[in-house]
Amino acid sequence: MNTQSMLLLILLEPDTYSLIGWVVLLMLSVFVGVMLYLKPRRWMCWSVGTLMLVLWAAFIYGFYVGNKDLRVVEVEFESADLPPAFDGYRIVHFSDIHLEAFEGQRRDLLERVVDSIKAQHADMIVFTGDLQNRHPDEVKSFIDLLGSVKAPDGVYSVLGNHDYPDYLGTNDPFEISGLTGRSVENHQLLGWRLLCNSHHVIHRGNDSIVIAGMDNDGEGRFPQKGDIPQTLNHIRRNQFVVMLEHDPTSWRRKILPHCHAQLTLSGHTHGGQLNLLGWSPVSLRYQEYGGLYYMGNRALCVSQGVGGAIPFRLGVPPEIVVITLKKK
Repeated sequence: MNTQSMLLLILLEPDTYSLIGWVVLLMLSVFVGVMLYLKPRRWMCWSVGTLMLVLWAAFIYGFYVGNKDLRVVEVEFESADLPPAFDGYRIVHFSDIHLEAFEGQRRDLLERVVDSIKAQHADMIVFTGDLQNRHPDEVKSFIDLLGSVKAPDGVYSVLGNHDYPDYLGTNDPFEISGLTGRSVENHQLLGWRLLCNSHHVIHRGNDSIVIAGMDNDGEGRFPQKGDIPQTLNHIRRNQFVVMLEHDPTSWRRKILPHCHAQLTLSGHTHGGQLNLLGWSPVSLRYQEYGGLYYMGNRALCVSQGVGGAIPFRLGVPPEIVVITLKKK
């Protein structure tokens, strides 16, 4: 493994970020203290002192409180295309666990997530990617916990960019194939139906809806493996389709122009994990990064996720989304 790969592994360790935060804030506090001691000015002391207190408060809250403030968000999606038998159908949508971040003391939040999902008594549960943070072995100690998540019509999932071995710094095709295979196998061990450019039909009497899932289809350095013709093979245009796709940028690039899926569910953005007075820096990169968005009579629901490689959230609490389908 080369030096660049080793540095990548260290930086993707969740606790590395909190350690960096402590070091930076301590160094900044010492520097500010020395500067104020050498050139004491009353107005400067008050302003800089207030700023440092705000930074410390934001850091402590984001790392030790905000990232555990789980919320349940309820939304409704109305569609004239929804078959009558599915009026009131409930789907729990959760995303972006990044299991490495829940090892040790943070496991209690994931237990609360599972309990909250079960408490919704949904017809279907869907997970939109990034189960692991770096390595498939992260799933081992959570199989019983996550495997207890069940629904009458099943649990469906797709792969996110972190579920591929890109973050392990390997270029060996055999190792890449093996790691990807283990990531796929983990979903099977959990009892989840992994949709890799495929779909499944849910029936209620003579009515039905389609739950479809694309492989991750991102922009730039993120994997682009989504295949809509394969995903919706043999699906008629008059059928109601719920599409799972980890990366929300695929909605405008592929899903809207190339298929008729009425509702798309995504994750990936984590809502930016930081929101100040209604603004998040992630909005500079993504048009849709958290919540329900419409384009005509079609919609995209982006989950802010429950975890992240960086265990920090300020103004963007971890969430599970409960979606109720309504006949318009």
